[in-house]
Amino acid sequence: MSSTHDTLFRTLADPSRRAIFERLCHDGEQTVAALTAQAGISQPAVSKHLAVLKRAGLVHDRHEGRQTHYSPRPGALAPLLDWTSQMAGFWESRFDALENLLKRMDQ
Repeated sequence: MSSTHDTLFRTLADPSRRAIFERLCHDGEQTVAALTAQAGISQPAVSKHLAVLKRAGLVHDRHEGRQTHYSPRPGALAPLLDWTSQMAGFWESRFDALENLLKRMDQ
């Protein structure tokens, strides 16, 4: 597995960070204050999570005056989608082989 995969998995493993990313994907661009109001954690904690998401390439920030607006970059999940597809193919073939074995055992 590549370091990109590791970074994305590590980044999204945290439930608070994942919730922030999901909220951005669902609601679109948000300020730090708006994200904090819904996050149930402190503003410094939200800012730290956003910094991790930004380093992983999952969000983009835009400064407007004294506020920072964050927007999602769902395209950054493409490596995980590719990996998931590969794993799905692997397991489908394994389950097909198991099904064939069970059918032969029943005969």
